[in-house]
Amino acid sequence: MTFPDLDTALSAARECRLCQHWLADGPRPVIQASPHARVLIIGQAPGRRVHESGLPFNDPSGDRLRKWLGVTRDQFYQPDLFAIMPMGLCYPGKGKSGDLPPARICAPVWHQAIKAHLPQISVTLLIGQYAQQYYLANKPKTLTETVKQWQQWAPHTFALPHPSPRNTLWLRRNLWFEEEVVPAIRHQVQQALQ
Repeated sequence: MTFPDLDTALSAARECRLCQHWLADGPRPVIQASPHARVLIIGQAPGRRVHESGLPFNDPSGDRLRKWLGVTRDQFYQPDLFAIMPMGLCYPGKGKSGDLPPARICAPVWHQAIKAHLPQISVTLLIGQYAQQYYLANKPKTLTETVKQWQQWAPHTFALPHPSPRNTLWLRRNLWFEEEVVPAIRHQVQQALQ
């Protein structure tokens, strides 16, 4: 799909009902963008709290992500600074071990239509395996190996683990991420926001 401007694309995306028949909590697309945005965050899918509030990363994952980026909550929610677009625009519901995977239909239908109107993006953050599988060609098989090879895509694209509290054990086992990768990401984000 193509749209004449970002407002039209965002309105259409927010009205999307393509997956309503399999969403237990119903559709509520959550997306933030402006044609002036400098950083694009492509996450997994909204969680329950985000579904209820309509505000992306409005949960402990968002707190950790903002800490990694070195930005305030106010900065993070300025669409002129941050565009936030998940792989699945709506909360997919609960699974056996956390939330279900994001709906596969969203990215092919909406991402390019929206990205086409984000000309100022200088840094893209791919959070979690779904975003990395979709956007990184020839990536390693595991998320850990993909994140370890961050320099392959830097400085314009970074692969990150999900900042969820569920990944605290991963972060403890992979201290190099917060020691090496987070400072590089923070530097590029700060450069983009200036």
